[in-house]
Amino acid sequence: MCGIVGLFLKNEGLRPRLGAMLADMLVTMTDRGPDSAGIAIYGDDGARGQVKVTIQSDAPAAAFAGLGDALAEELGTPVAMKAVDTHAVLSVAEGALAPLLEALEARGLRVMGTGRSMEIYKETGLPKDVAERFGIRAMGGSHGIGHTRMATESAVTTLGAHPFSTAADQCLVHNGSLSNHNQMRRKLAKKGVFTRTENDTEVGAAYISSRIAEGATLGEALEGTLADLDGFFTFVTGTETGFGVVRDPIACKPAVMAETGDYVAFASEYRAFADLPGIEAARVWEPEPATVYFWER
Repeated sequence: MCGIVGLFLKNEGLRPRLGAMLADMLVTMTDRGPDSAGIAIYGDDGARGQVKVTIQSDAPAAAFAGLGDALAEELGTPVAMKAVDTHAVLSVAEGALAPLLEALEARGLRVMGTGRSMEIYKETGLPKDVAERFGIRAMGGSHGIGHTRMATESAVTTLGAHPFSTAADQCLVHNGSLSNHNQMRRKLAKKGVFTRTENDTEVGAAYISSRIAEGATLGEALEGTLADLDGFFTFVTGTETGFGVVRDPIACKPAVMAETGDYVAFASEYRAFADLPGIEAARVWEPEPATVYFWER
């Protein structure tokens, strides 16, 4: 089942409203999946040469207390930290990313995603509650994607929630089911690409990011899913510069898109668009099966 939303802003004047618009869209999709929810926000790029790491802890009060200072001392480089409920966003110089990830793993902290502009917030619970916990409505940015989950493929856990990120500034949300995800897991592992959860969506994310790492464009990577991934799926993927959509050749999962001069929006159902500005004048269509759509800034 599940519900997906995505929003790419063409009008920079709408950027301060991105989080509020995405949150409203996602809350509308609650009855498609009340188990967990998540949103990836692509905000303003960090300072040149800096990278952000979004982390999560089930015991944030203890895990995050003094963490930034401790990491800075351990790594010998400044570490900026912003705690948001069970998540925190750390900012470091790009050259310090690898040792930072090692230090976080040693502390048992979960990495939700990395990148210059992307922050990922996801937890178990209703979209309304997740959005409130993380203050999503107050967040601005250029684009974002979101997901509310009906857990049919894996347990209801934070790590099982979408979006999934397997490369810097890239993430994926998915409605459907992949039948060959374990086979693809083994193929990816032979290339040195490993997944952390049993969720088939993470395999889809890893497939797309591995194709891009090999030199494919986003469009080519999404086209590759049609040839190499079996099952029924709608993928919405976010990158540093935009987002893309692809549905399997059968396209049995509901999907609709809307475009105006101000934005491009995706949702599992049209009602998620109801409060978007200017929606009455939008071009609205159902994305074609086995067809790649993507927009970049």
